[in-house]
Amino acid sequence: IPMAGRGSRLRPHTLTTPKPLIPIAGKPIVHRLVEDIAKVCSEKIDEIALKISENRKNAVPKLVDKIKHILSQLGMAEANFQFEITTTSSYFLNGKDEVSLLFSANKGTSFGLLKKVASGGEMSRIMLAIKAILANYSKLPTIIFDEIDTGVSGEIAIKMGEIMKEMSKTMQVFAITHLPQIAAKGNSHYKVVKRSHGETTISELLLLSPDDRIQQIAEMLSGKDVSESALQHAKALLN
Repeated sequence: IPMAGRGSRLRPHTLTTPKPLIPIAGKPIVHRLVEDIAKVCSEKIDEIALKISENRKNAVPKLVDKIKHILSQLGMAEANFQFEITTTSSYFLNGKDEVSLLFSANKGTSFGLLKKVASGGEMSRIMLAIKAILANYSKLPTIIFDEIDTGVSGEIAIKMGEIMKEMSKTMQVFAITHLPQIAAKGNSHYKVVKRSHGETTISELLLLSPDDRIQQIAEMLSGKDVSESALQHAKALLN
């Protein structure tokens, strides 16, 4: 209430209570507005979710073909996939679909959930294939593979290294590995060294020189007692 001037008296001020909203069909206006807005938003979201679902279903055959093509290079020529797409009543960040990936490793075997039926080596190769494909669309500047080569060796490890090498043409690739076949594919080779310092453990990352790299890959091949044949094999892998 503003102060009155000198010689005048304060005018009385009466506080009034807001009038209730006029109900329409038994509900206040604001409730009806909220419901109408929610309905419009829900219809729009459903429209977007339907479009996402259609795009997802259209992309599945192409994705399956690409995965199978890469896996055929990794010793899994008979592998097959199915994507089970179920539209739900719930809303997710990427639509309303629940997606399950079904996998069959060999001809004549039934499909099962990938996470339940794939072995460790199969899972490693499948994950690499999917990441290699998605990397072409996501435009990532960097990708890190943390022992994605688990459960593989020999010629398959070489092929996995070649796929990572190809990916490195369009992005930076870090591969944490214990396999010499993959370590030899890198442009640079770092070694993780752990040492004790008092009551703590310190981890160091060392960039290996060309000669150190030969020695390290030879150790990965034959252990600490490096043989001449292991050194020659390491040089062959690097070349």
